[in-house]
Order: sequence, then C-alpha cells, then structure tokens
Amino acid sequence: MKYVPHNYQQFGENHIIDNPAAGLFMQMGLGKTVVTLTAINRLIYQELEVERVLVVAPKRVAENTWTTEADKWDHLRHLRISKVMGTERQRIDALRKKADVYVIGRDNVAWLVGYCQTAFPFDMLVLDELSSFKNAKSRRFKTLRMVRPLVRRIVGLTGTPRPNGLPDLWPQMYLLDQGQRLGKTLTSYREKYLTPGRRNGKTIYEYKVKGDDTGGLLGADIYEREIYEKIADICVSMKTEDYLTLPGRISRTVDIALPESVKSGYDRFEREQVLALADVGEITAVNAATLAGKLLQYANGAIYDQEKRAHTIHEEKIDALREILESANGEPVLVFYSFRHDLDRIKRALAGFNVRELHGPADIEDWNAGKIDVFLLHPASAGHGLNLQAGGHIIVWFGPTWSLELYQQANARLDRQGQTEAVIIHHLIAKGTIDEIVMKRMWDKDAGQEGLLFALRPVIERHGVKLAA
Repeated sequence: MKYVPHNYQQFGENHIIDNPAAGLFMQMGLGKTVVTLTAINRLIYQELEVERVLVVAPKRVAENTWTTEADKWDHLRHLRISKVMGTERQRIDALRKKADVYVIGRDNVAWLVGYCQTAFPFDMLVLDELSSFKNAKSRRFKTLRMVRPLVRRIVGLTGTPRPNGLPDLWPQMYLLDQGQRLGKTLTSYREKYLTPGRRNGKTIYEYKVKGDDTGGLLGADIYEREIYEKIADICVSMKTEDYLTLPGRISRTVDIALPESVKSGYDRFEREQVLALADVGEITAVNAATLAGKLLQYANGAIYDQEKRAHTIHEEKIDALREILESANGEPVLVFYSFRHDLDRIKRALAGFNVRELHGPADIEDWNAGKIDVFLLHPASAGHGLNLQAGGHIIVWFGPTWSLELYQQANARLDRQGQTEAVIIHHLIAKGTIDEIVMKRMWDKDAGQEGLLFALRPVIERHGVKLAA
C-alpha cells in the first residue's frame, strides 16, 4: 500500500528526525507506528545516522503491530525486523539475526540488558507506550535508566498526558532527556511541582499537582502549564489542533492471535456446534444465529453451559483491553460488551479503575463530568438520545455485534455534535474466529439474519454440512 501521510503524520516524522530525544504524545489510532517506522527508515537509509533500533513494547504490540505495519506499507517492506520473543534460546537467536529493528516485550527488558551488559548494541531506542515506565521504582525503569546513556537517539510514544497523570511524568521524561527538563531526581520534581494526596501516616499513596487541592483553580493551572512548557521542545502532542488537522473519527482493528491451544479448542467447538445443528435438522437463519452467538462468546473468552453458568476459556481480550486503557493515558474509555460474562470478567479485571455500568441518569452525568474511567454499556442500551460526548472520545468494542443499527447508534453516543476531539473506535477481533466474519459483513446491506446465514456458509460447509441453495 502506498503511504500518503496526513500533515500531522509528516509533522511527527520530522519531529523524530529533528530531535535525538523525542516524545510523540499521539492518540491511539493516529498511526504512531508507521510514523516512527518511516522516521527510522530515513535515519537508517537516508541520513545514515542509525544502524540498529530497539523497540520496547507491550507484549501484544511487540508480537504483531510493528511487523504488520512494516509489511503493510510499500516504503517500509525492505526493513528487516526481528522479534525478540519466546524462549531464551529464541530471543538470543533473534538478537543474532541481521536486522534493522529489534522488537522486544517490555517484560524482557531486564533480561536483555543483563544479557548484553555494557555491550548494548543499539544506537536508537523506541519506547512504545512510554507511560508504562511511569514507576521510578520498577525494574523496567531502573534497567533502562542504566543503558540510556548508551543510545544516541530515543523516541517515547504515548498518549497526551492528562493533568491527573502529571505526578507520574518524571520517570518517563527522565528516560528521554536524563533529567534535563524536570530535574535529575524524582524527589526534586515532587518538591517543585507536587503535593501529597491520600496518605496513611508517613505512607503517601498518591501525589497531586500543587494547587490541585483548591479544586483545580489558578494555582494548579500555573504548575501544569510550567511542566508542559518545560517539555514542549522535545514532546509534541497530537492534540495540538493549532497546526494539526486531525480526522474526525478513526476506526481500528486490534487483531488478537489466540494461543494455539485456545484456537484449536475454538475449532473443535465450532465443529461440534455445527454438527449438532446438522443432527437436529436443516440449518436455518434462526439456529444459525444461535450458532453465531455461541462462537462469539467463545471468541470473547467465555461460554455459558446449559445451566447458564459462565466458564472462562481465555483472557486474551481482557489483556488487550488493559493495554488500550494503559495507552489511553488516563483518558476515559467507553466499552461496549455483548454478554453478561463479558461484563463480569471486565469488572473483575479492572478492579483498580473507576468502572461503572449504566444504570440511570446519575451515571450519565458522572461520565460527562469526567468522574468515570471506564463506562460499560451494552449496545442495546445505548440508543438514540443518549448524549455521552462530553465524557470522552475513546470507544472499545469488546466483541463485534452483528447489528449494523446497534453499532451505528452506539458509536454515535460519542461521535456526535458537541464532540471536540477525534473519536477513536477500537474493535477487539480474535483472529481466525467468527469475529472476522462479523466485522467483514457488518457493512453489508443484508446484515440481518439471512445475511448471517450467508456469511456462515463457509463455516458450516467446511465441516461437511451443506446448506440448501
């Protein structure tokens, strides 16, 4: 595919080229991976400044995103990318390959530094999801702090930090500039800009920007502004509408590769369900819908038995949702779920967030007031007239819906008049499952029961069952 960058993508690429330490605070879905890879390509093959690049990313992103993006665009297909994943032997073999870019999961950073020690072979470092290094006491931060002086170039990718995320900004910025802008130590940063929040005796559980205890009046604004101004020369925000033209809506698919054991289980389950329907009699649009529902449940990670008890099968979509929330960098997220067991599992998994279901007007009011981190809705409950655009601009579909009408209505809760930011819609899609069929057929004009039966024909017939013409 030919890459024709938007003006904001060209700006981001030039920002990386022009700044040896560059922060790209870019909202999800705006293409930060292709922007960074394009800059890397220039630095290696045109500027001749860089030879070996290390990308540190969340596990799921490291496994798929960077190689997929390089394969997608014509101008990047020559880039050699080695994924430093798997067993220790596999990681070592991947490191020994001749490549331009080496991609590793952030949980293996400590192993990598220990393996390379002072012979750290990378001259450029990319931290995909810089906010995952916000804990100055974490092993991953301390490890990268040791090797930071050994790399000539560094790029930090994350979303735009919200004011309530500023207390955690120092470790992230230190990895970029080694303390030039926000100070050499976390203590000095806290003394200058922060004040203790919740505490129990001498134990402080959180910090706030100074002046924030007055309800966000002028005092806090002054300190926030100073922090932003100090980092503005090397950190560019893709929310800077003054010179960036952003698209009004971005839809993206989060492809989830199920573990081999889960995928083989899904295939067996699919076959069992198809054959069971065939034993009963002719497969119709009605029982095809039942089949689709069961397969969608399995793809989402749980299934109901005959007694309506839910049994968890996998947590792959839960993990993907966590990564999206982390990448959201404090931005509120609206999550659409399909099944009750989805709702229950999401609530358990996100116990550390302020998670709310929609029960009544008070929940809508709190969402629009910014008091909710994760708002859980069933698309059938998000009908016409529900105004949620003031509370956020990020949507996650935990699983696809077959109903085009419900899909459009649900997205319109945020993508409507009064929305001030680009609406970003993430679809969690389990590869090799019915998720892909539903997404492909959603926009078809026959997206009803008969359309569903037609879409499921390949699924049904590959198990030796024929549908009537």
